[in-house]
Amino acid sequence: MFSQFESILNFLMYLGITLPILAAGLFVFMITTPYNEYRLIREGAETSDPQKIAAAKAAAHDLGGKIIGLSIVLASAVYHSVNLLDLVIWGMIGIVFQVLVFYLFELITPFRVVSEIPKGNVSVGIFASRLSIATGLLMAALISY
Repeated sequence: MFSQFESILNFLMYLGITLPILAAGLFVFMITTPYNEYRLIREGAETSDPQKIAAAKAAAHDLGGKIIGLSIVLASAVYHSVNLLDLVIWGMIGIVFQVLVFYLFELITPFRVVSEIPKGNVSVGIFASRLSIATGLLMAALISY
């Protein structure tokens, strides 16, 4: 019984660190992009304007990919960390590199992601989400190395 209590306590401690790191990562993304993903999504749900609906879809794909990408990195950090501080360090490194890769993507593409998503370019939102997921997978593997 004591062993199960320890496991539950450990689970709760790691969860208590991981969820705020995920929220911090989303917050960093939201303050580093010139558009507000939540606002775009909300406006797309409250209108019949095709451009706003498309912008909402693009933003949802983009934000969803960021959440998945960060979650993959955090899952690997939880699995490979030796303690809570190690988890925090790798989680923060994951956030920084996810943001850096997003802006590297912004620099090397012939289009501006940060202007295409609010215009409703869903394919750019999907592409950006897949980039975030791929980046998360690669960083997760690098944490385990």
